[in-house]
Amino acid sequence: MDARQDFALAFLSILFEGAPFILLGTLVSGLLDVYLPSGAMERLLPKNRVAAVLVSCLLGAIFPVCECAVVPVIRRLVKKGLPVSCGLGYMLAAPIVNPITALSTWKAFEGQSPLMMTGGRLALGYLIAVAVALIVLRLPVGMVLRPSMLAEPASSPDESPDESCCDHGCGCHGEAPDSSDGKLVAAFRSALKDFVDVGVWFSVGVALTALFNTGIAPGARWLDQVAQHPAGAPAALMGLAYVLSLCSTSDAFIAATLDRFSWGAKLAFLVFGPMLDVKLTFLYQSVLRKRFILALAAGLFVAIGTLSMLWQFWLTR
Repeated sequence: MDARQDFALAFLSILFEGAPFILLGTLVSGLLDVYLPSGAMERLLPKNRVAAVLVSCLLGAIFPVCECAVVPVIRRLVKKGLPVSCGLGYMLAAPIVNPITALSTWKAFEGQSPLMMTGGRLALGYLIAVAVALIVLRLPVGMVLRPSMLAEPASSPDESPDESCCDHGCGCHGEAPDSSDGKLVAAFRSALKDFVDVGVWFSVGVALTALFNTGIAPGARWLDQVAQHPAGAPAALMGLAYVLSLCSTSDAFIAATLDRFSWGAKLAFLVFGPMLDVKLTFLYQSVLRKRFILALAAGLFVAIGTLSMLWQFWLTR
């Protein structure tokens, strides 16, 4: 009976703490989906290609979109002529380098060095996104994008996106609402769908985390052993982040409860998950080639794992 009570308490405490940030993130995403003018992001980018990459990885601070909604947005923008390197940089960085994620991370780690974890997450997320975008800048577009993306003609910036270019499934495209009330309804409809989708995954993640934290899960002992390994701990949490497929606006509340793991392992969890997880693997296939996705996954795993271990070593000097 005590174990069930501990699980219920752990589950509800994490759930109620993270839910408001999921709601805030999906509301912002829905409003951007409907109200962001076509070509707005492209006009903010410098003409220099390297400078454009550096700026594109910071656009999440202005247009905060979680990873659950960023792929359809990037698909539309790339079809409108946004450089692939800038699109990929924004796609990787926006879920991490944005004010909502920063606020939720700070709140989750309150009392546990929030500045260190929030700053480390934003910095590492930005550096990884820039590095990937600069590599893509030197690759032929055909090695990155799916043939279907290359075959589709680029739409003009003034053209309204039709239903075929939206994977969001929110029903807010196609017949664009003319009135402000219609747009607001469409924005809330998009946000509601995102909230339901993200909430389901978040609830599953919270339940698994509560099981491990209370020692009920069969693998809890094994997780304790891995937590002490300098290389195994980041690898284990990156694998956990991939499977749980949490939203970047709420994953910090789960990471903050993993007391057995080092700061570096938690950082790996917080950076890898928003860039690659189960749902993103399928979403990426609507834009990127499968070979590129495999190379991206391997590169992210090695780079984030290595940098998080170096960050942990620097902290414990």
